Amino acid sequence: MPNRYRTSHNVGENNLRIFGMDIHHPVFAASASLIIIFVVMTLLFPTNAKLAFDSAKNFSINRFDWLFTISGNFFVVFCAVLVVLPFSKIRLGGCDAKPEFTTFSWLNMLFAAGMGIGLMFWSVAEPIGYYTNWSGTPLNVEAQTKGAEVLAMGATIFHWGLHPWAVYTVVALSLAFFTYNKKMPLTIRSGFYPILKDNSWGILGHVIDIIAVMATIFGLATSLGFGAKQAAGGLHYLYGFDNDIGTQLAIIVLVTSLATISVVRGLDGGVKVLSNLNIIFALLLLFFVIFAGPTMPIVKNISNSIIGYVENFIPLSNWIDRKDKAFYHGWTVFYWAWWISWSPFVGMFIARVSYGRTIREFIIAVMIIPTLVTTAWMGAFGGTALFQFKEKIGSIANGITSVELSLFQVLEQLPMAPFISLLSVILILCFFVTSSDSGSLVIDSITAGGKLDAPIPQRVFWAVMEGLIAIALLVGGGRDALGALRAAAISVGLPFSAILLLLCICLILGIWHEYRFNFSKKKKLCKSRAC
Repeated sequence: MPNRYRTSHNVGENNLRIFGMDIHHPVFAASASLIIIFVVMTLLFPTNAKLAFDSAKNFSINRFDWLFTISGNFFVVFCAVLVVLPFSKIRLGGCDAKPEFTTFSWLNMLFAAGMGIGLMFWSVAEPIGYYTNWSGTPLNVEAQTKGAEVLAMGATIFHWGLHPWAVYTVVALSLAFFTYNKKMPLTIRSGFYPILKDNSWGILGHVIDIIAVMATIFGLATSLGFGAKQAAGGLHYLYGFDNDIGTQLAIIVLVTSLATISVVRGLDGGVKVLSNLNIIFALLLLFFVIFAGPTMPIVKNISNSIIGYVENFIPLSNWIDRKDKAFYHGWTVFYWAWWISWSPFVGMFIARVSYGRTIREFIIAVMIIPTLVTTAWMGAFGGTALFQFKEKIGSIANGITSVELSLFQVLEQLPMAPFISLLSVILILCFFVTSSDSGSLVIDSITAGGKLDAPIPQRVFWAVMEGLIAIALLVGGGRDALGALRAAAISVGLPFSAILLLLCICLILGIWHEYRFNFSKKKKLCKSRAC
């Protein structure tokens, strides 16, 4: 049996070529139309839209909390089992495949696209919020106690560690495997071929890809809008810039312009370069905080983070008869829905840059290494914030008064505060640029029928579209409109959680096909190297 599945159709073979773009017309047209309709209706009725989508989000989170939690736990176990099976020796792209990027650049790209900006936003606010019972404490621990400190850090790592990266791993591995080993288009629908067969290229496949496009662009536009508010707030707090709509729009235009330049330059000249710069700036900031801040409390806090994570992994993973409903629904289930809704974007981008890696190498890199980096990052920034709170140092001693400013409130108490705060603003903007350009490349691929390199005009179209959506919502509806968009993106997590569970079944069927009919017969040929 050939390495490629037998299929009667290639999803991108009948694309339309217009205005220099290579359009897979059912997905492109439907996605663009639905996005425009959504934005227009949100601008006309921002408050009503927010209420409607908040209701959908709350329904998903409150009624299906068990599904999100079970799914998240299953993905972690699924990846852990998969990494120790003989299947894990299979190489993405075949025995002779060589990685397209160095390990350093590869890790930087997947991390920058995955959650780099979130770590800047929540590294202070989340630990302090849990410790002070700002909006519920994990497992109903008594606030501002030693146990609360350990659990606050453990819960933070829980939300940013293995579970979200397992979600990304499932999507990314599935897409990478079916694209590089089964020679299928790089698009979400390809992962379902073992079950849907040629129906993957029909209406069902179109629907899957359209949902993926909308979830991606809504999530990116939301992050860009709220990120502009955070950056503008930081500039106002630090340097006195006006924190008004003009400053926020200037930030969006700057980020969108840089993202557009990056997508035009492609993976090698754009995303890879920016991702490498991001990680260098991030490491400089991390080491500065560790050594210029309260070093010993930070080291102790990193240790507490690991202890709290390990000790409370199972209790925090439980969904039965939770007593801490405010924390469980408001944080854990919310995060799981958010990670799942972002998984088409992040997973497809990770798949795009992971050619040539073995399945075992892939899972370890995508799950374990980001979790370790996240632990160090949250431990350093969260530890510094907790130290300042307990010692009554600076503005953070009053608790969380503004999520957008919490990071800058901590940094202003460190040496070289103006410079290090400016570096933080630059890093925030850089992370937004890498998220925007990597997201544009993903949407390009889906709307081009899964082609790896869409034409430049098509890349520019989607990069600019993200910025225009954020600007339109920010100007026309403000926080209500952006909130509606975020609620809509999170609501997508409910159907996608079931879709990802089905994707796991398809991945196992595909890997078994590869192992049985190709890999096992090539043992002698591949004996001298991993396959």
